[in-house]
Amino acid sequence: MDLTKDNISTLIRQIAIPSSVGTLFQTLYNIVDVKFAGLISPDAITAIAKSFPIYFIIIGFTTGLSIGVTALISNALGENDEKKASLLLAQAILTSLIVSVLISLVGIYGTEPILIFLKTDPEIIFYAKDYMDIIFIGASLFFLQLTINSFLASKGDTKSLRNVLIISFFLNLVLNPTFIYGIYFIPAMGVKGIALATLSSQLFGLIYIAMKVNKTNLKKFLYPECFVPKYDLQKEILTQAVPATISMMFIGLGVFVLLFYVSTYGDYSAGGYGAAIRFEQLFLLPVLGLNASTLALVGQNFGAMNFSRIHETYNRSIFYGTFFMAICGLFIFFLSDYIMFFFSDNKEIIYYGSTYLKIAAFAGPCYPIFFISSALLQGLKKPNYQMIINLMRMVILPVCGLSVAVLYLKVDFTTMFLVILMINYIFAAAVYKFSTYQISFMQKNYNPNFDAV
Repeated sequence: MDLTKDNISTLIRQIAIPSSVGTLFQTLYNIVDVKFAGLISPDAITAIAKSFPIYFIIIGFTTGLSIGVTALISNALGENDEKKASLLLAQAILTSLIVSVLISLVGIYGTEPILIFLKTDPEIIFYAKDYMDIIFIGASLFFLQLTINSFLASKGDTKSLRNVLIISFFLNLVLNPTFIYGIYFIPAMGVKGIALATLSSQLFGLIYIAMKVNKTNLKKFLYPECFVPKYDLQKEILTQAVPATISMMFIGLGVFVLLFYVSTYGDYSAGGYGAAIRFEQLFLLPVLGLNASTLALVGQNFGAMNFSRIHETYNRSIFYGTFFMAICGLFIFFLSDYIMFFFSDNKEIIYYGSTYLKIAAFAGPCYPIFFISSALLQGLKKPNYQMIINLMRMVILPVCGLSVAVLYLKVDFTTMFLVILMINYIFAAAVYKFSTYQISFMQKNYNPNFDAV
C-alpha cells in the first residue's frame, strides 16, 4: 500500500476492515471475561465492571503512547525517512518500559482507595483487588505489545494485530475456565484466573508482533545503540504521546465519572451499565477501524503535505462511520433486553443495562465524529486539541450536566442518560466544525501554494 497515492476509499477498507475484525475479537474477549465473572457471582461481575476505570489507566497510557508514536512514525515515513522511523520506535520502547513500571506501582496501591470512593461493598472490593493486582503486575506486556505494533500500524498494517487478537480470543476462551476452576496441577483461582488468562494472551501477542516487526526493513536501521536515550527524540515522542495519553485518560476518567453517578442508583446499576458498555463496544468496531485508517492516512499524507487527501480521508471516514452506527442503533434498541440476559439473570443488572443500551442506541452517530476527529488531529500533530475535546466531552460537560440532573434534581436512571445523549449531539456538531477548520488552517500555514480545498 502507498498511503500517499493509492485510492483513498480502497485504502480505508484495506486498513479499517482488518482493524475492525481484530477489535471485534478484542471486544468478544472482554465479553467472555464478563461472562465468566457472571458465572462466579453477581459480585464478581460488578467487581469487573467497577474495575474498568482503573483498568483504563493501562489502556489509556498504552493506547496514548501507541497513537502518538504511530503518528510520528507515519509522518517520518511520509517524508521517506525510514531511519528516523526506526529510531522513534526504539526510543518509544524505552519510554514504554519506564512508564509501565510506574503504572504498575500506582495501580497496585491505588485500586482499593478508588473503589472505596466509588462506594463499593467490601466483598466486591475483594474480587476487584484479586483481579487488578495481577493485571498491574503484567502491565509491561500491554505497553510493549502496542508500542511495537505502532510501527506496523504506521505502515497501514492492521492485519498483524488482527491476527493476535483473534488467536488471543480463543486462547482466553480456553484459559479462563482452566484458571478459574483449575485442572490437574493448576489450582482453582477464581477471579484471579481471569486476570492470569489475560496476561498469558498478552505475552503471546507481544512475541508475535515482535516477530512481525523483525521481518520488515526496520532491521536495516535498528541497532543496540538506538535504545540509548536520545533527548531530541524522547522530547518529540513525549510532546506527541503525553497529550494523547492524557486524552485517553480523560476517557477513563469519564467512565469513572459516569460510574460515580450510576452508582448512586446502587451497585447492581453499575454492574448492568458496565456489562452493557462491554457489549456496546461491538458496534464501535468499524468506527475504531476507521480511527486506525484515518491516523495512518492523515499521518503519512501530512508528512507528504498532501492536504486534499487528508480532507477526503476525514469526510469519507465520517460518512462511513455515521451511516453504520445509525443502522446498528436499531439493532441495539430492539434487542437490549436479550443482550443483557446473556450476561446475567439478575433482574436489576438486566434492567439497568438494557435501559442504558436503549438510550445509547441513539447516540451512535456521534461516536464516529469524536473518534475520527481525534485521529485526524493526532495525525496533524495537534494532540493538544484532541486532549481538550476529550476533556470537554468526557469530564467537564458530563460533570456539569449530571451534577445538576442527578445530585440536585434527583432524576431517574433513564433521564440521566438522556442528558448525556443531548450533550453528545451538541458537542459532536462543534467538533466536526472545528476539525474541518483545522484542515484548512494547516493547509494554509504549511503549504500556502497548495490549491484550497
